[in-house]
Amino acid sequence: MSVGLHIHLRNISNLNDFYDQLTQQANLNRGFGRNLDALFDVLTTDLAGPICITWHGCEQSKQAMTGTQFADLMSVLNDAAAERVDLTIHPH
Repeated sequence: MSVGLHIHLRNISNLNDFYDQLTQQANLNRGFGRNLDALFDVLTTDLAGPICITWHGCEQSKQAMTGTQFADLMSVLNDAAAERVDLTIHPH
């Protein structure tokens, strides 16, 4: 599968970091909802594929995020990947 959009996430310590990098790299409209429901919608319907998201330093992000942020975010990413065959998530 050739990749149309490759997003490289780095130094993510909270959801704002994630949304900032996603918005910039995917050229999302500034009106993007910056919440997990909006993230799911963007990943499953708004972005042309194929899409590859590589999360560098994923384990460090897990340690830095508070509460259930990391688990909730990974759940949305995995659910979105299950919805479309041309979306892959690579935590490193």
